[in-house]
Amino acid sequence: MIDLFESQLVGGTLRLKNRIVMAPMTRTRTSEGDVPNELMATYYGQRASAGLIVAEATDVAPSSNGYAMTPGIYTPAQRQGWSLVTDQVHRNGGTIFLQLWHVGRMAHPSLMPNGEAPWGVTDERAESQVFAHGPDGKLDHIPAGQPRRLTSEEVMALVDTFTQECIHAREAGFDGVEIHGANGYLVEQFMNSVLNTRTDSYGGGSLENRTRFLLEVVEAAVREWGPGRVGVRLSPFGKFNGIPADPLTEETLLYVAERLGRLGVAYLHLVYELMPEENMELAEFKSNHLDHALLAKVRAAFPGAIIWCGGFTDRNSAQAALDTGLVDLIAFGRPFIANPDLAERLKHGWPLAEADRSAYYTRRGEVGYTDFPAYSLG
Repeated sequence: MIDLFESQLVGGTLRLKNRIVMAPMTRTRTSEGDVPNELMATYYGQRASAGLIVAEATDVAPSSNGYAMTPGIYTPAQRQGWSLVTDQVHRNGGTIFLQLWHVGRMAHPSLMPNGEAPWGVTDERAESQVFAHGPDGKLDHIPAGQPRRLTSEEVMALVDTFTQECIHAREAGFDGVEIHGANGYLVEQFMNSVLNTRTDSYGGGSLENRTRFLLEVVEAAVREWGPGRVGVRLSPFGKFNGIPADPLTEETLLYVAERLGRLGVAYLHLVYELMPEENMELAEFKSNHLDHALLAKVRAAFPGAIIWCGGFTDRNSAQAALDTGLVDLIAFGRPFIANPDLAERLKHGWPLAEADRSAYYTRRGEVGYTDFPAYSLG
């Protein structure tokens, strides 16, 4: 059986020191101009004992600014800020990928350039909220804005935008990039057969068309980074950010998995939550949708590594998931907030701290961010 603390070769070139992944988590701690800073460098550096860190979702362009105080990579200042982060992580022996996203319709005019409408696959508004400036000018969770439908030419230009930011991520010192195709943001908006009612070459009328944007972006990323340094995150059956239920989810997932494998993608990062009964071992759980039978089909279709991100909170649940033989790495999210040394705590059975949810997205400097101590035996 694979052990959680065994090393893992990803993409044929990248050796991770363990099977623990720090999942990308928006923490809203950037400086003015959505610039990463020394505080963020400290935060990520503290967590470098993870086999892989996937940095928080990062805007590829001003049009992707769907949440206040999330970082970008498209300006020189932002790239310089990210260099502080990657330098610190590498000094501490870690490996870090940058997650690139465009939020699509999950935005609000108050955060968009010149107050323009969010960019949508269609003009259908998301029944969800974003963190932006409300009518009183204060930051709050408010309904997403009414989007405008992107033209075919604008979609093609966005592929070029992702290409450029892949180059910028390498210049900032990252070890690779992850394309965010999950959680109801732009890539998933294209892939969803219910939401995507376009009739152009990116339209939802065919499997090839509705996955075209993702595959073009990934192909460009692999071209810039080479095989083995690009990952993709997907959230099949997810309902986050008002994404409608899609009867063709399984068909789309398996098609994408096979195509990503052919493109040389290093890993597939699958996000899905399980809802266990209290004290039940993970091996006994069953997802409402993405069950082990479907995971086995994904495993057969995709030759790279598979990361499972689904509410893991302890060593036993993570190890039980690895023991299925269907996944290779386990992503932890919230446990990394209060436990900068999470990998060491899991390895040695040390108790885990728990963060106050009020600290997740607030701008209180180091409070609730970098002030969580490593475990002390003393």
